[in-house]
Amino acid sequence: MSAHISVIGAGYLGATHAACMAELGHEVLGVDVDAEKVAVLSTGQVSFYEPGLQDLLSRHVASGRLRFTTSVAEAGAFADVHFLCVGTPQRHGGYAADLRPLEGALNELARHLTRPALVVGKSTVPVGTAERLSARLGELAPVGLGVDLAWNPEFLREGNAVADTLRPDRLVAGVQSPRAEQMLREVYASPLAEGVPFVVTDLATAELTKVAANSFVAMKVSFINAMAELCEVTGADVVTLADAIGYDPRIGRRHLNAGLGFGGGCLPKDIRAFMARAGELGVDQALTFLREVDAINMRRRHRMVDLAREECDGDVLGKRVGVLGAAFKPRSDDVRDSPALNVAAQLQLQGAHVTVYDPRANANAQRLFPTLQYAGDVAGAVRDADLVLHLTEWDEFRNLDPEVVGDLVAKRRMLDGRNALDPDRWRAAGWSYRALGRP
Repeated sequence: MSAHISVIGAGYLGATHAACMAELGHEVLGVDVDAEKVAVLSTGQVSFYEPGLQDLLSRHVASGRLRFTTSVAEAGAFADVHFLCVGTPQRHGGYAADLRPLEGALNELARHLTRPALVVGKSTVPVGTAERLSARLGELAPVGLGVDLAWNPEFLREGNAVADTLRPDRLVAGVQSPRAEQMLREVYASPLAEGVPFVVTDLATAELTKVAANSFVAMKVSFINAMAELCEVTGADVVTLADAIGYDPRIGRRHLNAGLGFGGGCLPKDIRAFMARAGELGVDQALTFLREVDAINMRRRHRMVDLAREECDGDVLGKRVGVLGAAFKPRSDDVRDSPALNVAAQLQLQGAHVTVYDPRANANAQRLFPTLQYAGDVAGAVRDADLVLHLTEWDEFRNLDPEVVGDLVAKRRMLDGRNALDPDRWRAAGWSYRALGRP
């Protein structure tokens, strides 16, 4: 059954959700206050890299099933279901989430509703936000119109967001009425017909599901990185350790990859906002372990800089360093809180001549760190380098020939910040190979 859907906020989450809703057969109107962004999307183009999204978006814009506008009034008159996909960044000067853009979007939408509707939050928010927004919606929407609010958190992984939307591992719906549940079931009829679990809960549980899941993933990543710290002083191998404990079904191998740790625009700010909210609720002790999770994650970046100094005989001043990777993860051009760029910038501040190459993220990295040098390929990044750092695990880097790269550098010294290269292969080619948590 086709529905008329609006998606408020056309950034990474919103553009992806809008295109995927059109793919599921719905008529979709994307809304954003940024006229330039709307103009680009209206041509069927997307300004960021996400595998599969460009084809999806251009196809449905061309068919007319997906449109974009700056008019919230148009959305209010068009849609039966409105998804709120507005960002909730970390507030300046603190850990808490900045909810002002989200609140502003809901206020504006409520004033322009002209037909019965379901407003669905997808943004990551502190627990209790949905209940407050529901009350606000009731105050602002026309009396007797029939407007409800639900919360349907997103669980997208950058680099896999299209599949995560069309074929999610679960759908969570925080609802306040049978009507809201039924409308969401109709929106997601296709994935539900394929057997995707549909978890129906209250608003608070739906909000907590998102931040709890993110916190658990962050904890797992930081746990194996804490083990890497122990491996480095004992001579143990963290990769083999992860394999060994990963066979335990209570633990599992996913997210046990030691290295530079997590970054991006979601996980770091989400766990910090979660801690801040726990403090507001008077239960901050329940989440004090997340402070250490965050601290472990940041220590890995400093450790990589320390290793770079060690490899350069104690000082990187004047050394040429080639950095492979700028995005916070492969299959993305997102450089927000990127561990790779953080390490590159620290080395530059210590006097190294740093050249960075990323298959997708060079332009974004250059806007964020314009003082670093950038190359258009691996050869340009590593030519005459005294040290090479592998910091984002793109397949292009995994498949490099150590002999070919060795002919370009001044010294065959590799630091693998992602434990993704084959140590034996690189050492056989005459490279000094070191990685976090490995002998």
